[in-house]
Amino acid sequence: MKEKRWVHEIAPAEPGAEGKPGSGPTYRSVMIPKGEDFKPLAEVTTLYDSFLRSSQKYAERPALGFRTTSDGRASAYQWLSYAQTAQQAADLGASLMSAGLKPKGRCGIYGVNSPQWMLAMQACNRQSVYCVPLYDSLGENALEFIIKHAEVTYCFVQGDKLANLSKALAKVDGLVKTVVYWGAADEAAVQATQQIGIEVVTFQEALAIGKRQPHDAVPPAPSDICTIMYTSGTTGDPKGVLLTHESVLNAGAAVLRAIEHYDIKLGQDDVMLSYLPLAHIFDRVGEELFLYLGARLGYWRGDIKGLVDDIAELKPTIFIGVPRVFERIYTGVNAKVGESKIAGFLYRWGFKRKLYSLDQGHSYNHAAPVFDKLVFNKIKVRLGGRVRAILSGGAPLSRQVQDFLRVTMCCPVYQGYGLTETCAASFISADEPGMLGTVGPPLPMIDFRLEAIPEMSYDPMGSPPRGEVCIRGSTVFTGYYKQGDKTREVLDSTGWFHTGDVGEILPNGALRIFDRKKNIFKLSQGEYVAVEKLEETYKSISLVEQVWVYGNSFESTLIAVVVPVESELMSWAKSAGVNGSLAEVCTSQQASKYVLEQLVSAAKSGRLKGFEIIKAVHLDHRQFSVEDDLLTPTFKLKRPQLLKHYQPVIDDLYKKLNSK
Repeated sequence: MKEKRWVHEIAPAEPGAEGKPGSGPTYRSVMIPKGEDFKPLAEVTTLYDSFLRSSQKYAERPALGFRTTSDGRASAYQWLSYAQTAQQAADLGASLMSAGLKPKGRCGIYGVNSPQWMLAMQACNRQSVYCVPLYDSLGENALEFIIKHAEVTYCFVQGDKLANLSKALAKVDGLVKTVVYWGAADEAAVQATQQIGIEVVTFQEALAIGKRQPHDAVPPAPSDICTIMYTSGTTGDPKGVLLTHESVLNAGAAVLRAIEHYDIKLGQDDVMLSYLPLAHIFDRVGEELFLYLGARLGYWRGDIKGLVDDIAELKPTIFIGVPRVFERIYTGVNAKVGESKIAGFLYRWGFKRKLYSLDQGHSYNHAAPVFDKLVFNKIKVRLGGRVRAILSGGAPLSRQVQDFLRVTMCCPVYQGYGLTETCAASFISADEPGMLGTVGPPLPMIDFRLEAIPEMSYDPMGSPPRGEVCIRGSTVFTGYYKQGDKTREVLDSTGWFHTGDVGEILPNGALRIFDRKKNIFKLSQGEYVAVEKLEETYKSISLVEQVWVYGNSFESTLIAVVVPVESELMSWAKSAGVNGSLAEVCTSQQASKYVLEQLVSAAKSGRLKGFEIIKAVHLDHRQFSVEDDLLTPTFKLKRPQLLKHYQPVIDDLYKKLNSK
């Protein structure tokens, strides 16, 4: 049977300048038939419209769920109805206006996912206020930078994060006027915030203010900004990605269309666990879509130790996650089944039989019903037992983990790809053999093409077509706030966003991401690594002659190949009692341990983040050279060639790290 092709061409290839390879054809998903336009979500044009519609249509249905804790024990999920959620959002919106915030003003939100986070965001949508997520994982001064750069004047904050926020507020010259906190807060943090001239009120007090002083909604236009979402992505300060109501809404519409095309019908009976950060676009698009559908959002308690218990209590029907979450489940299950010979035998035998059956096209319920009953249903309970579809995003999901989830969770697994600049949703793979290991075809709202990268020998007209992935459509951002130069670097005059990611198109039309145009890459938990900056830090110590830092999207840690300065290393070897030539010393575990300790020390002195610290090192007595094709004539590292040259070493280092 001929395999279905998932894209069709809508424009011819564009020639490059002076005969060089240029852009390949423009592609669009077959989910949109040729000659037709995509139809967005019915009856709504903004996020405010979307929630208003649901609050009326599903007024008495549960919307936002939460758990309370008493004496260390968590309650069952309690729910705010759509009507209650809408009323609280209206009260908070009125409170914003009473505090002097105007439409297009900036409201920061800082904390882990919770009903209060969502209520604050819906209040912003209602009053045409820009929501600015605040988080400190971008670096020590990220809070201060974002508040200043976005000109935030009003903040919602989780109580136990008020102390951190207060430190940043002391450095922003009286910009923020009001802080509203939810949950318990340290009294010293409250007083410290008040002492710098900021009004501090509790969440309940803010609701009461809004109820006493009601304000009409200020409905936004589809083209209005709904959020300034900050992302690192490259070196330097975080960039403020400007996203409109229309873009976020259309991203959700595209996901819905794709999932339905893949035979999963979403509706008001679905339940989603909210634990991925709402400060990131991936989760926000999912939650806004669920609210449009009248479905339920259950929030975790914000404690990783209680996550498994939250899942068991909520029993979600759709599970959205990132590879690192799924990898932990995979590792845990494999460790568990290895404890018993009989259980391990049944698991491995059943796994192979079911995976084969799935790849032959059998349904999840009929691929291996006996083994489901004996083995896999017990594993399925780890995600609550009711999950009927899994969506992974944020970083590539390895084939082995994807197959593990398909077999053990007894449901299809979809892998997505996108960036903050494209509202996360750009590609989603179908759950079929030809799509596994790819990010699938484009979603209905976008066009995509590949652009040549001659210096890396990537040609969109080659076989297979390869090049930089470029995306155009209504989900693409409007620019970086106050950074027109950065915007022009990635968003051209015809609306194409240049992602910097390198991909290839498979014969079935699916896209496989396999490289990065610039020397910036993403680890398995979604952190971007600007590798040249790190190498400069590590080369600052006298022991290092040359260093190449490496990491990939299937691993959560960095490793390095180091060429040491001979005199420095041999001097240490003599004092440490390690004998032999430079080549022999470089092979000793003692030397590797010593060099790694020096690299870690340099990282800490250079204030690198945890994920930027090298976890394993290989020593080579031979220098990288132009003659070996590892350096350019100007002595820059040739990274693809280094990867090829050291691939066995890299595989061995990661194998040892992952076995610990």
